[in-house]
Amino acid sequence: MSNIYNLEPPTKGKVVLKTNFGDIDIELWPKEAPKACRNFVQLCMEGYYDSTIFHRIMKDYLVQGGDPTGTGQGGESIYGGLFRDEFHTRLRFAHRGIVACANQNEPHTNGSQFFITLGAADWLDKKNTIFGKVVGDTIYNLLRLGDVEVDSETDRPLDPPVIKEAEVVWNPFDDLVPRRDARREREEAAAKKEAEAAAAKHKSGKSSQKNLGLLSFGEEAEEEESQLAAVAAAARIKSAHDILEDSRLAKAEETPAEEAIVMERPAKKSRGGEAEGAGRALEHT
Repeated sequence: MSNIYNLEPPTKGKVVLKTNFGDIDIELWPKEAPKACRNFVQLCMEGYYDSTIFHRIMKDYLVQGGDPTGTGQGGESIYGGLFRDEFHTRLRFAHRGIVACANQNEPHTNGSQFFITLGAADWLDKKNTIFGKVVGDTIYNLLRLGDVEVDSETDRPLDPPVIKEAEVVWNPFDDLVPRRDARREREEAAAKKEAEAAAAKHKSGKSSQKNLGLLSFGEEAEEEESQLAAVAAAARIKSAHDILEDSRLAKAEETPAEEAIVMERPAKKSRGGEAEGAGRALEHT
């Protein structure tokens, strides 16, 4: 097996597929397959593969992805259409972890889709363009991914593994310029959505806080009014009528009729006036 690896040309460039089964490190052969490598790297840089799935898995054979529709029928290359095959005598499907272009079972029908082998598949030599290989211990993440349960008729995973992000660690093309930054666009859209949600929540909270304030004020006012009413009832200023009826208050007590002093007009002096006045005075004795 080591002899097989020694026959392969040196790699240049690296991409990491961050999946829900762990990272898959892929090193590239841009000299041997320039069009395929450029296509793959640029699509990765543009975020084209982010959040896509491996829609086809054949145990001990391959895992296939790269279709943003997730159906196996979609995807487009950076060239705006299909591009030609690129074969090299030192690149063969001799072991697991080989990364190659998926085509339409016809020559020169390469797009965005790719597959990774789970074992040797020499019958694919010079039928599919090889442009990279899985390296390091991440090969075990690939093998775990290849063990998921699938539909026996369609080879579609019942719970498809996801490429959460494709990160270009080493870009082998100095002149490569992404057509768009889909990842940044998604981040900006997510940030905008989050800001709008926060603003709506703040507005709702402010309105709710205002209503609660009014409610609290109303309750406090009602409580305060009840307290004032109680105080007023306990120590309110009595009316003149109440004062006259309250025996505890200091007021002149009524004098019995027999002890009342009646102030009469002075009698006119006349003849015999003294006798008349004395007579009237005796009427109360």
